[in-house]
Amino acid sequence: MHHDTEFGFAEPDHSFLPAPAADEADRIARLRLIRSRRVGPATYLRLMGAHGGARAALAALPDLARAAGVDGYAPCPEAVALAEWRAAQRAGAKMICLGDRDYPAALAEIADAPPLLWAKGRIELLHRPMLALVGTRNASAMGTRMARRLAGDLGAAGHVIVSGLARGIDALAHRAALDTGTIAVMAGGLDCIYPAENIDLAAQIAAHGLMISEMPFGLDPQARHFPRRNRIVSGLSRAVIVVEAATRSGSLITARMALDQGREVMAVPGHPMDARAGGGNLLIRDGAILVRGAEDVIEALGGPVTAPPIIARPAIAQAQTAPATPGLSPATLPDGGLEGAILTCLGAAPVAEDQLIRDLGHPPRKIAQALAVLEMAGRINRAGGGLITRL
Repeated sequence: MHHDTEFGFAEPDHSFLPAPAADEADRIARLRLIRSRRVGPATYLRLMGAHGGARAALAALPDLARAAGVDGYAPCPEAVALAEWRAAQRAGAKMICLGDRDYPAALAEIADAPPLLWAKGRIELLHRPMLALVGTRNASAMGTRMARRLAGDLGAAGHVIVSGLARGIDALAHRAALDTGTIAVMAGGLDCIYPAENIDLAAQIAAHGLMISEMPFGLDPQARHFPRRNRIVSGLSRAVIVVEAATRSGSLITARMALDQGREVMAVPGHPMDARAGGGNLLIRDGAILVRGAEDVIEALGGPVTAPPIIARPAIAQAQTAPATPGLSPATLPDGGLEGAILTCLGAAPVAEDQLIRDLGHPPRKIAQALAVLEMAGRINRAGGGLITRL
């Protein structure tokens, strides 16, 4: 993937939409064009409009580069594009080009729509109503329950749940929507699952939902790739729902992109002393729709959609999908033990001890022992009625 800036064009006409790809040779030419140095979405669209197709645009690129003061320029070699094409074929992925019938209409409307997507799984999900569910990687017990409930209820109401396959809220939302439809948007190549703890979840999504990426196969995601991924998450969706997020987080970047794209922004409120609720509370203060449950989302969007048949997974797939514990996976534990898991679940808002037991899936005796250790260490506070807060 090129890293330098695009050629200095005037803004392209974003009402222009390329014709559907004619054949495999045309698709490989389009792949070469977008993988060429200094060609991003805006330049791609401008070149396709000016020259009528990818092959003519590739032929024009060297002269264009010289005019822009770039000497010795060469487009992406055909061998490089063919290698990516073959890697996609081996992985069972399909190329969807901007202008193709399978390309999602909502995403095509954004200013920097990706010229192509690699897709693996149920491509028909791109043509159902989509909602983005995003949030912190370090979810509290209440955030965990809210993400699961929202994703499950909105999925049952006919919405496809879109997220970024990150740990925390993203992964919880994907898991809860596997039976009704979920789309994971990757920051790197489709074959580069990040974080590694979500490899099994990614396999389930590829089998029963959909995975998409604009990035080349074999590309490990870097920090700069995540905002680009986030514009696709919001661009696909009618609305972005933030469950838990700090005031400086990728989820808020996604929310800002959603506003720029004309999408609705919604947020779940949280305790003002819990940093994980700071971003959502800030969005609500600034006009985001407050979400208490799926009913608030459906009402804000103008009522329910006509739900298609629920995707039925075989029982064996459901068994594989279920995590070893119904709460947090070991990889998310900050201290690598039960005490760390408890601290992750707790915040300023009180949580009942029996709720911790259900969320973490450990025997009550072990939970009680860990709570005693944390209380003696001054990390938690017990209140009346079996309620616990983190100090």
